[in-house]
Amino acid sequence: MSWFTPLHKYGSPKFFYDLSGRLIPWLAMATAVCFIAGLYYGLYASPPDYQQGESVRIMYIHVPSAWMSMFVYSLMAFAGAATLVWHAKITEVLASAAAPLGASFTALALVTGSIWGKPMWGTWWEWDARLTGELILFFLYIGYMSLEAAIDDPRRAARATAVLALVSVAIIPIIHFSVEWWNTLHQPASVTRAAKPAIHPDILKPLLLMFLAFNLYFFTLLLVRMRSILVERERNTSWVASLFGGKS
Repeated sequence: MSWFTPLHKYGSPKFFYDLSGRLIPWLAMATAVCFIAGLYYGLYASPPDYQQGESVRIMYIHVPSAWMSMFVYSLMAFAGAATLVWHAKITEVLASAAAPLGASFTALALVTGSIWGKPMWGTWWEWDARLTGELILFFLYIGYMSLEAAIDDPRRAARATAVLALVSVAIIPIIHFSVEWWNTLHQPASVTRAAKPAIHPDILKPLLLMFLAFNLYFFTLLLVRMRSILVERERNTSWVASLFGGKS
C-alpha cells in the first residue's frame, strides 16, 4: 500500500485545488504567448500554399482542433478507467470537466473543415471517412454529457459515463487511421509520419505553435472547470468551507 499513499495524497480534491490554483496563471500566460506567436506566423509570416493559396491558413485552426477532439476523448477514457479501478473523485471530475471542452473542439474541427473543404472539394460536406468519424465523435460527446446529466448521483453518473467512454474510445484509432485504411479526400499523415514531415518548415513552425497553444488552452480551461466542479461537489466539506470564511 506504500505506493498508493502518495497517489491518494496527490489525487485528493484539496491538494488538487491548491496546486491547480498556482498553475492556472502560468498556463494562461503560456497559452497567450503561444497563440500570439502561432497566429502571427500562421497569418502573416508563413507563405501561402502553392496549390491551396491563402485558404491553407485555416489549417492552423482546423488541424489542432481536430487533434484536440481526439486527445480529449482519449483522456476521458483514461480517466474513466482510473475511475472504475480506483474510484478516485479527481478522475471523475476530470472526465466531467473535459467533455464540454472536447465537444467544442470537435465542433470547431467540423466547422473549419467544412469551410476549408468548400474551395478544395467544391462542397461544404462529404461523407468522407475522417469527416464522418469526427461527426460520430461529436455525437459521442453529446451522448456522454446527456448521460451524465440524466443521472442525479454524480458518482453513479461518473461510473456510467466511464463505461461509455471506454467502449466508444475505439472511434479514435478509426478516425486517425482512416486515411490509411480507406480512400478518402484527406491527405495521409504529414506531421506525425515516421519519416521527415511532408510540410515546409515555414508552415510547420506555426502549426506546431498552434498545437501547443491549443493544448495549453485546454489544460488551462480544464483546471478552471475542475476547480469549479470540485467546489460544488465538496461544498459540505471543511476545506471548501474554509475557502469562504467558514461558510459552506
